[in-house]
Amino acid sequence: MSKKIHTTDVQKYNLKKSLTGIHGLDEITGGLPKGRPTLVCGNVGCGKTLLAMEFLVHGAKEYDEPGIFMSFDETAEDIVVNVESLAFNINDLMKSKKIILDHVYIDRKDFEVTGEYDLEGLFIRLEYAINTIGAKRVVLDTIESLFAGLQSHNILRAELRRLFRWLKEKGLTAIITAERGDGVLTRHGIEEYVADCVILLDHRVEGQRSTRRLRVVKYRGSTHGANEYPFLIDTAGISVFPITSLGLEHKASTEHISTGIPRLDTMLDGRGYFCGSSILVSGTAGTGKTSLAIHLVKSTCQRGERCLYIASEESMYQIIRNSRSIGIDLEPFIESGILRFNASRPTSFGMENHLVTIHKLIDEFNPSVCVMDPISNYSDIGSNDEVKILMMRLVDLMKSRNITSIYTTLTAQGEFIDNTDIGISSLMDTWIVLKTLEYNGERTRGLYVIKSRGMSHSNQIREFIITDKGIELLDAYTGSGMVLTGTARIVQEAKDRADDFIIKQKMERRLRELESKRKEAEARVEALMSAIANDQAEIDMILSQESARIDIREKVTAEILKKRQPE
Repeated sequence: MSKKIHTTDVQKYNLKKSLTGIHGLDEITGGLPKGRPTLVCGNVGCGKTLLAMEFLVHGAKEYDEPGIFMSFDETAEDIVVNVESLAFNINDLMKSKKIILDHVYIDRKDFEVTGEYDLEGLFIRLEYAINTIGAKRVVLDTIESLFAGLQSHNILRAELRRLFRWLKEKGLTAIITAERGDGVLTRHGIEEYVADCVILLDHRVEGQRSTRRLRVVKYRGSTHGANEYPFLIDTAGISVFPITSLGLEHKASTEHISTGIPRLDTMLDGRGYFCGSSILVSGTAGTGKTSLAIHLVKSTCQRGERCLYIASEESMYQIIRNSRSIGIDLEPFIESGILRFNASRPTSFGMENHLVTIHKLIDEFNPSVCVMDPISNYSDIGSNDEVKILMMRLVDLMKSRNITSIYTTLTAQGEFIDNTDIGISSLMDTWIVLKTLEYNGERTRGLYVIKSRGMSHSNQIREFIITDKGIELLDAYTGSGMVLTGTARIVQEAKDRADDFIIKQKMERRLRELESKRKEAEARVEALMSAIANDQAEIDMILSQESARIDIREKVTAEILKKRQPE
């Protein structure tokens, strides 16, 4: 019969964790197992020592957990100098007894195993340091040096288990660093089996571009992200980014923001883009993709909202200069701090590093609008599928933060308008295509709104011109069964105006003829009415005279009759 598990039993075995304070790592792991050892392994230069040191520094400064850093390779002085280049002031923490740095020197020439190998000396030295400051965290860097002279595999396995068990018994949250071996995670291939948590760091170079990645290989008693996560090492230390979206749970805003071009707003349900939506602007070279994005930048900054511009083709100064040619001065927005540029060639480092950098910029600046111009350049450092994955992660990031993002991409001449080089149109909420229109020996620009999810939008093709006052959309104009632009449009408009003038003249002549006929008819009616009135007056006079004669006869008759009556 199976044993019933009580609630108290479950609570008893819930794994407690210690936060590392490292950006992104705690989101992936929830923290390292509290009171247990964690193995951090990787090749040379991947950042093992730095990760371990950050774990101690954040523990001492933010979580009131003093720590011991015991190195078997570098001296304490070298470690202090190395980490100070990353803005970690170890000396202050050492003076305040928050951190102890200890260097144990082991020389293989003096190393000889006689009898049973014993770590008691290390335990005594480590325990003394722990008791001195009440340490809760310990780092051993690196473990290969500690067992450098051991030849017996059995002794090595036994002592490793003993070391890890001792750390557990002391309730220390520990990080043990180890060099990566051939075909195994560590050089000895044993450490990963006795550690409760194993983190693998990787520093690889592909196509002359270096990328650092982190993976949690195992974590006993805890769920964790198991993917590879890129991370950066900069002046602020290590930044890890859990960039793979686990679900499509971001909210959809019903608010709108202006495109910065009133007539384009009209084409987009009269209100512009949805807040937090993704917009793709694709087109051939010279069609005005950057100019259209600059209008959104201006509109955003004029509202007092922050805008991040990530450029991969032009420098900030070149974009500022070019923007002035269309009547937009970006410099005041930069000086006020609401517009920030980040310009770098995609080939400067790997795809994942670009993604991490963008994450970091967004975390630091917290923009409401982000421009990436152009994203097609990222195909120089990866396949179209890799760029699409990059874009998928970026779109998820932007939407999760409710950031309106606009991406420009170059389309090769002659491609179908519903194709893009890297096939990302399906990720976008709004897709605007700018295209060169060639007719009668002239090149003009046309704008199409291919789609705009969640709103009605214009299906018309609009010609637009780029002036010293910005982009100006012209009314859709058709003639001879086709859309006319440029000179053909002007000629057709002139012809239509001439035709309209002729028609107007004909209508005016007909109106004059009709007016003349109306007046002639009115004169005839007036003459007839006058004749009728005269006849009526004559009849009235005759009737009046006849009535008078009747009255006289009646009076005469009455008098005669009166005289004939007897008196």
